[in-house]
Amino acid sequence: MEIQVNYIEVLIAGAISMGLGFFWYSPGVLGKQWMKEKGLNSEKLKKEQKEMGKLYIFSFVLALITAYVLSHVMNLSSNFFGYPMIQTGITSAFWMWLGFVMPVQATTTIFGNKNWKLFGIDTGYQLVSLLAMGVVIGSL
Repeated sequence: MEIQVNYIEVLIAGAISMGLGFFWYSPGVLGKQWMKEKGLNSEKLKKEQKEMGKLYIFSFVLALITAYVLSHVMNLSSNFFGYPMIQTGITSAFWMWLGFVMPVQATTTIFGNKNWKLFGIDTGYQLVSLLAMGVVIGSL
């Protein structure tokens, strides 16, 4: 069984993930709460923005890797179960989040004495991002 990955879908899914991140962490959505929970203020954020270009590029590469792996999982799952790709995308994304993303983030929160509100904001974004990637890959 050969797995075919559509790189255009992966690219679009990565871009969607970045767009969702810009929206999710914008001041009008959860950005102000996120900044508060991280202990950031406008002055600290302006200092950090000098490095943001590199961080956005790195983040986009990581989103592409996530989309690529999700595409593989979806193809394997679709071939095995025979579900439509959109359903496979949503269920695969959810189970990947539940099994791999959320537990790792929770462990980091527990042992790093981190904030549970921050956990909710960040892990919620990761769930929505994975689901959006699954929908994009499953529908194109």
